[in-house]
Amino acid sequence: MAEGRQTSSPRREELLAAAYAFVADNSLTELSLRPLAAAIGSSPRVLLFLFGSKDGLVRAILERARRDEMALISQIELGGDATVGEVVRRTWGWLNQPEHRPVLVLWTEAYSRSLTAPAGPWGDFAAETVSDWLRLLATAQPSSHRRSKAGAAERTMALAVLRGALLDLLATGDLPRINAAVELAISRLD
Repeated sequence: MAEGRQTSSPRREELLAAAYAFVADNSLTELSLRPLAAAIGSSPRVLLFLFGSKDGLVRAILERARRDEMALISQIELGGDATVGEVVRRTWGWLNQPEHRPVLVLWTEAYSRSLTAPAGPWGDFAAETVSDWLRLLATAQPSSHRRSKAGAAERTMALAVLRGALLDLLATGDLPRINAAVELAISRLD
């Protein structure tokens, strides 16, 4: 059977949305087709037909996660005078909301798996998300600074702050301590 069907259908999109919600509440790395199919009102056979394979389904879920990530990035209102520090502040304000935890745990899981199993369905998920976030941060830099080594270093530091703060928050839940650290980092970025 081909790896993942490219044609979209309402049923495929419906099952993809349900599978995405399922893995956000459970786990993507330990995903098993039979329990997933039962939970979303389908069968393993239908999932294999629509996605080509389990890897095809995982790839479709990761593509959906990345599309959602890009949609969230586009919702961060920057304005013309936003600094890299302000982008970090606004992004962190979104990341630290409790209702976003399931999606962020899924993102973290996919990011990690992309590093340990790059040949599998996880592919370049981590590298692609780094590029997405660095592009967002670049929008807050003057074009001359954006092209410099110092500009690239500033974006990298800002991304490291966001990723580190997110991982710390997911591990400890200590929002006051992490907020203070993010604010300290922002003061050094501005």
